[in-house]
Amino acid sequence: MRLTERFEACTPLSMDRNLQTILSTDKPISSYVLLVAASTAIAGLLFGYDTAVINGALPYLKSDFGLGSVATELTATVLLWGCAIGAAAAGYVCDRFGRRLVLLASGLMFCCSALGAAFAGDLWVLLAARVLGGLAIGCASLIVPLYLAEIAPARVRGRLVTLYQLAIVIGILVAFISNYTLAGRAGGNWRWMFGLGALPAFALCASLPWIPESPRWLVQANRKEEARSVLQCISPGSPVDRELGTISDTISSEAGRSYRELLGQALRKPLVLTVMLAIIQQVTGINTVMYYGSMIFGEHAGTGMGRAIEMNVAVGTVNLLFTILALLSVDKIGRRPLLVGSTAGMAVCLGAFAAILRWLPDHPALMLASVLGYVAFFAFGLGPGVWICLAELFPNHIRGRAMSVATVVLWLAVSAVSATFLTLIQRFSAPAVFLGYAVICGLSCVYVALRLPETKNRTLEEIEAIWSNDSHPVG
Repeated sequence: MRLTERFEACTPLSMDRNLQTILSTDKPISSYVLLVAASTAIAGLLFGYDTAVINGALPYLKSDFGLGSVATELTATVLLWGCAIGAAAAGYVCDRFGRRLVLLASGLMFCCSALGAAFAGDLWVLLAARVLGGLAIGCASLIVPLYLAEIAPARVRGRLVTLYQLAIVIGILVAFISNYTLAGRAGGNWRWMFGLGALPAFALCASLPWIPESPRWLVQANRKEEARSVLQCISPGSPVDRELGTISDTISSEAGRSYRELLGQALRKPLVLTVMLAIIQQVTGINTVMYYGSMIFGEHAGTGMGRAIEMNVAVGTVNLLFTILALLSVDKIGRRPLLVGSTAGMAVCLGAFAAILRWLPDHPALMLASVLGYVAFFAFGLGPGVWICLAELFPNHIRGRAMSVATVVLWLAVSAVSATFLTLIQRFSAPAVFLGYAVICGLSCVYVALRLPETKNRTLEEIEAIWSNDSHPVG
């Protein structure tokens, strides 16, 4: 059956009532859209699992391979180098060949990475497998929010993009739980930790053949009939011709533009803003907890490694619960209030954590409580909010490439934090390092409040029109 025939014949499919409730609006969402979003979000689960699994595996890798501080940072960071490369390449490829192709390539790389790490005979093979996993994550981190933003109706776009962040934190929690379960296994437990990631990778590859291409990309590729069929499936009963015309007019008016346009005055504001948001999401320190949590709790809270890994499960659970809360709130409260409140709360909790490390080091319950508060504020705002903004703030014709630039910067920021964390602690002490992250959170709160425009309930074309105004739109 031809692609257009498949989409013309599509009908709403059954969907779990809980997901329908989470994403409910005054006008029902097509179950077809929900299934497409859920299938695509499997890449987010793999993103979360592959980045967080190192948290539990790292102590055992240190023992098996005799790693020092620098080698430990390298083992934790090498994945992130692949992420930066994958994000850099994905922008051009998805604009040139479509969103589905990049998703398929990511799924295959996820599979190979999980199996390669599980069966690694030496450290260098493990590092190579982790770089491949990073390439997959980098591609997914760009393409999935972009794809969901282009496939979703405007009224629920924030929630569907947040579904991707929900999948990421589910993947993180699954990694923490599997790490805890496997921690007591004698010999080679880290191999099982990595290898379990192959299961959702296979599921992603199996789900991709039936999902549609982005209608905006199809219009850009002059495949308007296929785009019409996809739009009919996404929003049955809606004025498809009007939406198709709006997309076509926008793309036609932007023809012939390229990467160089990003440096021009017209897109300078969204470029600077999204790059800053990408940096803020990472330099506020979240991945020190996600990657080194077991070492932080084990070495600074005076707990054993098994107890430290168990505390990570609590971190993952809070991360999941507050991401669900963000999913329910983002299209009601708006982007800017969530990000402002999130960064302010993170600053307070990190300041408290630094104080506890300095003056109450024998109180692991207080340490855990402050970390859980920090993670909760991140999950409620900064975590999903940045991905939504990256997917919304650029014009259609250059969205993939612009997101590529911002996402590469994001992964470079992750790499910088991960590659320096242990070294900074050795040089300045843990309380000083976390106090520094608290200060960064406070400064980030001020920046977001002053510079981020509200995009709630606006179409992608309306958001694009914001940047043509002479004054900076903050309302």
